Formats: sequence, structure tokens, C-alpha cells
Amino acid sequence: MSPEQEKNKALARRLLEAFVNRNLDTIEELLAPTFTDRSLLPGQGSNREEYKRSVTEFHAALSFADVTFEYQIAEGDMVVTKFSARCIHQGEFLGVPPSGEEGTYSSIRIHRIVGGKITDEWSEGNLLEWILPSFEREVRMRERVEQELRVARSIQQASLPKEVPTLENWQITPYYQPAREVGGDFYDLFELEDGRVTVVMGDAAGKGIPAALVVSATSSVLRAVAQALGSSSPSEVLAQVNETLFARIPPNMFVTCFYAILDPKNGSLKYANAGHDLPYLNRSGDDDAEELRARGMPLGLMPEMSYEEGEVSLREGNCILFYSDGLVEAHDSQGEMFGFPRLRALVAQPGEEKRSLGDYLLEELYSFVGKGWEQEDDITLLTLRRSVSLS
Repeated sequence: MSPEQEKNKALARRLLEAFVNRNLDTIEELLAPTFTDRSLLPGQGSNREEYKRSVTEFHAALSFADVTFEYQIAEGDMVVTKFSARCIHQGEFLGVPPSGEEGTYSSIRIHRIVGGKITDEWSEGNLLEWILPSFEREVRMRERVEQELRVARSIQQASLPKEVPTLENWQITPYYQPAREVGGDFYDLFELEDGRVTVVMGDAAGKGIPAALVVSATSSVLRAVAQALGSSSPSEVLAQVNETLFARIPPNMFVTCFYAILDPKNGSLKYANAGHDLPYLNRSGDDDAEELRARGMPLGLMPEMSYEEGEVSLREGNCILFYSDGLVEAHDSQGEMFGFPRLRALVAQPGEEKRSLGDYLLEELYSFVGKGWEQEDDITLLTLRRSVSLS
């Protein structure tokens, strides 16, 4: 073997020792500026800086001990080195969470050396084979989670009304945008036998399938109780629904719910609230939005609850916003929350008959959170507006 080949073998070994010891300065010294990594794992880059980043990520995921250089072969400007080490999977790697398992990592590295610098590296090892069981477990777990989310989403969607009641001189506009994670928002609209219309907005505690099931159950019970009682008393309906849910849903679950009954003929809106965010009423000409207040505990939390009842009369041009906390709890890139004061001020601003309050609020929300915003929770809005007569 020529002296040049011996130097190349020593240089390749120095690089691998720097790799094992995470010595980035030595790696920087030994790699040519035009270095190319020819064997890339997902997410890795091929240049010198990306190679150093890969080494850092490798060490964050795997600990090294008992490193053994088994053999080296040099021919021309190429050096082949085989080495092995005992490793522990201690950090996330390629999206696979740490397993804490110990194994033997072995690798064959081929380096091209020109002018005393390493210009290329090819590698073959058992890393993926070693962490494959952890990877397969992670894939199966993610598939189960995705399947559960699909089921929860379908349950949640099934609890929403298929159509909006058509009422003369009234505009009812719902908006529902689920987040990536399934939440527990729901709304409902249905007509009673005497022509009055029930408006419901709610949110079940928790996420996923449990919340979706509770939402579905709550929506069904609300409809059944309202139609069975035929009552003009929202507080009576909520009290009965609370008893039913308390006996049927898990003890760590509850539902906030605002329940209202609209008489479209005279504009009367009677309502009761089971711990839900307060709707805002915009009266034409006023410079503030009125909160529709009524005290009451969330549904399913405690038995034998009573609910305070309120009533407002909606005149022409009046508009009510019902909403879930996904709107007010949205954050911008600095962590500031959209918040109730901002929402109330926006609702209070005078609007035009043809302009949708929901669309206006969503425009303000997206302007507030900025580009790249990831929705944190379901956003549900429902606006109820009494149209202005043309006569």
C-alpha cells in the first residue's frame, strides 16, 4: 500500500472518529468545500453544512459507546471503512420517538479523498433496520389516531344540522370550521310545532371520540326534550337535559350550551345558558354590543341544576352573534389572544344589511393571526339577524 493510501485511510478514520465524538470542527476541517453526501436519509441535505447538521441530529437521537473499527481498505482515491458501536435510542429520529432500547449500530462508509480532503461519502448501515420495530409501532399508532380522528369527525359532522330554517325577514348564517384535532363544538337549529325556532350553540369538554360522542348525545337529547316538552321555557329544557346527561356521560365530561327560542313573528328571543360564552347583541344605532346574560352550570356536571332565563326583543336590523371559544382563544404569532374585548368591539361596530357579520369577524381574525397561523380549536359562529323592512 502506498504512503498516499495510508494517509487516506488515516484521514477517513479521523472523520469517523469525529463523527462518533460529534467533533464538528474536525469534520469542517476534513471535508472539502464541495463535499457531497451520496447516501441520504429522509430530510437530510447533501452538502457539508447539512452533513454537520445530520451528525448533530444523529447524536441527539443516539448515544455511542464501545466503538470498534473492524477493517479499512484503500484503493486509488477511495477508502472503505467498517465500524460498529453500541447505541441507545434516546431521542426522536426520522419522526420515530425514543424507545430507550439498546442495540448495535454498524456501518460501512466509503470516502473519496482528493488533495487531502474528503470530497464524497457513501454509507450503508443497519440503522433503519435497528429502529424499524419502533418505527412500525409509531406508524401503527399514528394510523390508529388518524382513524379515530376520522370517526370522531364524522360523528361530529353528523350532529350538525343539514339545513338552516328559512324564515321570512330573518337571516340565520352558521359557520363551522374544525381544527386539525377534533373538538367538541356543535350548533343546532330546528323548528318547533308552533313555528318558533330553537337556536343552540355548545361545546363539549375534551377532544377526539369521547367529545364527539358527547356532542352527538347532547344534540339528540336537546332535540328530544324540546320536542317532548313543547315548552316555551329554555331553562326547563336545559334542566331536563342536564339530568339526562349527568346520568349518562362520563364524570369527567361536561357540555357548555346556550339555548334560545326565537319567535320570528314578534322578534322575541327567550334564552338560558349552561356555562357557555355569552352571545353578543348588536342593536342598530348603539355604540356597544349587549351581552345576553343568564346564569347556569354546564350540562352533565352536577344534578338538580336550575337555569336562569332571559328574554330580549329583536327589532329590525338587530343581530346576535353566537360563537365558540375557538374564536376568542385564537393567538397571533406573539402569543396575544384575540379575546372577548376585541370581539365585543367588532360586533358593536355598525354594519350594513347586506354584510355578513360572520364574514367580517373571520376577516378580522385572519388579519389578527397573520399568515402561517395554525388553528388551535374548532371555530363555530352563528349569526341571527332581523332584516330591515323595505317598506
